[in-house]
Amino acid sequence: MKKATFNTLTVLTALSVGLPSVLCHAYALDPQLDCKLSAHEFIAPLLQDQSIDRKPMRIEANSINAFRPAHSSNLTAFGFRVYAVFGYEQDDAIFKQGSGQPITASAYGVVVSGPAEAVKARVRQAGSDAIIHEVIPLLLTAVFCGGH
Repeated sequence: MKKATFNTLTVLTALSVGLPSVLCHAYALDPQLDCKLSAHEFIAPLLQDQSIDRKPMRIEANSINAFRPAHSSNLTAFGFRVYAVFGYEQDDAIFKQGSGQPITASAYGVVVSGPAEAVKARVRQAGSDAIIHEVIPLLLTAVFCGGH
């Protein structure tokens, strides 16, 4: 009985020692989602520090480029895990143009894991006027800056 208690305490102590380091490495994108940047200003630093994959995982017809977060990046936005980062800026070599008309001259944002209402509440609490769009009900929500 005492050995089981000791083993449990040992495991809990080991986990609690590692937990702060995991949380410290989270990269919160909240400040950049105040919708005051260009898509280049938002995406370029993420590419430079390798927080997102260099090659877009998808390019929409409206030229929005979707980038997958790097496995080790641990990106968050307003307390939600980032599923994808997206953006487009006209005449910028970072972004590939889609087959249709670009959505706007510059737009960017993230797709997070979380329900739209909860995401919207946190975004507004932070003072951002980003557009909130439900992607998959209760699972994925887009936080979109640009084209207001």
